[in-house]
Amino acid sequence: MKKGIICYRSKYGAAKKYAHWLQEVLDYECRDIKTISGKELKDYETIIICGGIYASGIKGLSLLKKHRNEVADKRIAVFCVGASPYDHQAFEQLKQANMKGLEGIPLFYGRGAWDEAKMSFIDRKLCHTLQKVIAKKDPNTYEPWMKALMEARGKSADWCDKQYLQPLLDFLNKQ
Repeated sequence: MKKGIICYRSKYGAAKKYAHWLQEVLDYECRDIKTISGKELKDYETIIICGGIYASGIKGLSLLKKHRNEVADKRIAVFCVGASPYDHQAFEQLKQANMKGLEGIPLFYGRGAWDEAKMSFIDRKLCHTLQKVIAKKDPNTYEPWMKALMEARGKSADWCDKQYLQPLLDFLNKQ
């Protein structure tokens, strides 16, 4: 049996960056989820899903959900990557919306990146539309993700930081 695998799904590169940083520390195999079959997951003791957050969904969870029974005896963790700074309330909502059927699997968060120039036309249009809606609100009532979205407008930023991996690494070291 192989020690571990990091399965990532990254649209613009931040989740992939975190997955490769994990690989450096853990010496696990690291692969894009699109290249992995559910049957292959049975060959690993530890499975880490690293996925970007898009429209409140965590990319890559479908692989786990589809093969949950086959990997029930594995040590599993999920690391999600988003453009907003960490906010406990938003994180709990994200967990409730995405981890149904995956209860008991720990979820970790790392801040990613923002670059409108790299976004697809549709993603850029959706973000601009959302920014227009938010701009109509009183800035004093913005939730943290709203404030971050408004501050990012027209900018490019990379907030990826290896420190966000520490809670996941601590979890893995406890086992």
